Amino acid sequence: MQTAAYLYTDPQLDPPVDGNVWGWEVDRIYRDTPLTDTPIKDTTNPKDASRSRQRPQLQALLAQTPAPDYLLVRRLDELGDSLAAVAEHLSALESAGTVVIATEQAYQTPAPGESHGQLSVILAQVQTVHRQRRIRQGHAAKRLKALPPPGKAPYGYRRGKQGYVIDRTTAAVLKTFFEQFLLYGSLRGAVRHIAKQYGKKISASTGRRWLEHPIYRGHTRYGDGGTILNTHRPLLDVDEAAQIDRLLRRNRTMPPKTASAPRSLAGLVTCQQCQAKLTVSRVSAPRRARDYIYMRATSCPAQCKALSYEALLTQTIQAICRDLPRAVDQMPTSDRNPKRALEAAISTKQSILPQLAQLVTQGILDQTTADLRTYGVQTEIAQLTQQLAQLPPVNLKELSQAVSIPQFWEDLSEPERRFFFREFIRDIQIVRHGSDWTLKLIFTF
Repeated sequence: MQTAAYLYTDPQLDPPVDGNVWGWEVDRIYRDTPLTDTPIKDTTNPKDASRSRQRPQLQALLAQTPAPDYLLVRRLDELGDSLAAVAEHLSALESAGTVVIATEQAYQTPAPGESHGQLSVILAQVQTVHRQRRIRQGHAAKRLKALPPPGKAPYGYRRGKQGYVIDRTTAAVLKTFFEQFLLYGSLRGAVRHIAKQYGKKISASTGRRWLEHPIYRGHTRYGDGGTILNTHRPLLDVDEAAQIDRLLRRNRTMPPKTASAPRSLAGLVTCQQCQAKLTVSRVSAPRRARDYIYMRATSCPAQCKALSYEALLTQTIQAICRDLPRAVDQMPTSDRNPKRALEAAISTKQSILPQLAQLVTQGILDQTTADLRTYGVQTEIAQLTQQLAQLPPVNLKELSQAVSIPQFWEDLSEPERRFFFREFIRDIQIVRHGSDWTLKLIFTF
């Protein structure tokens, strides 16, 4: 008794399949891909010739003598590119005495004299799968040519002949939204601003998608998760996009309503004793020109004493000037500038692209295989570029030297201090010693 198996996979659509997926002991596996271009000779019917070029292993299976006793397939739709082809091949196999078993469908060749009650339903499923596959193949062909995916153009763009083109009417709303977020670091504040200025009402989740979507950075993302860089004109330049990524990453770790707080220490200070976050409070008195600003823990079980905001700010600046250079010096040399490793990896990936074109010219690779590999390399470059954008904007060694000067902090406004604090500080812990206290800085690296 001989058992064979047949696999059909399209590299543009299907992931690689392990040959040991059957759960049976298989004597021989026939495997076809649409990239196979080995014509079978002495084929008189042009349709059969086309089918033979695409599925030579299937033709070899049909011509096998003696025919296998059992044939395993995942689904019946893999036996042809159309319903008629599937019915023809299925009939030829079963006429030769082969029992066809679909492991992912409820189909097995019935015994002589019996009928398969679900065959009509399964053939209807085969027709649906073929129609969906043709649609997906059309999408994959556009993807390999870096053309826009199907569907409506994203807000801020319209469809052009070769790709997305900026829609000047709606792009102004997006640019204002991005500028507002970069200035204040507040997602909901930017949403409220465009609603007030332009009457464009969106949810906070939509605003976050605008900030994170690669389409506004000039890149195209497809349904399979792949991204191709620099396919159209961006609304955000590289530096703005990198700063947005860092702001979003920092805001995720911050308490609510502190992303755009007017005070630079808001959301950063924690009491080490009770692990409570300190909030900024302010009191004023009649006939006093200045208000008293302090920080206190609103949910502290030990009722820790509130601290002056100005004293905390002064101590934080002193601790940064003292501890940051020391922390950077203690880091391994390879970790001080992680940009180099990512830039080297991107450069290596980019050097592969011209080599693929040369392999096609030399006849080593066919164009479809080269396009698939090019798409994969471009997706890997996009992932590395995103990691690079999320890193601090400058070398940590250079940053530590710049910010270790007290005068640097005194010349900054509160929003500017907030930006630099959150650039490399994760937490500021207050260590209490009776009525006295000190600060411990937790850096982001």
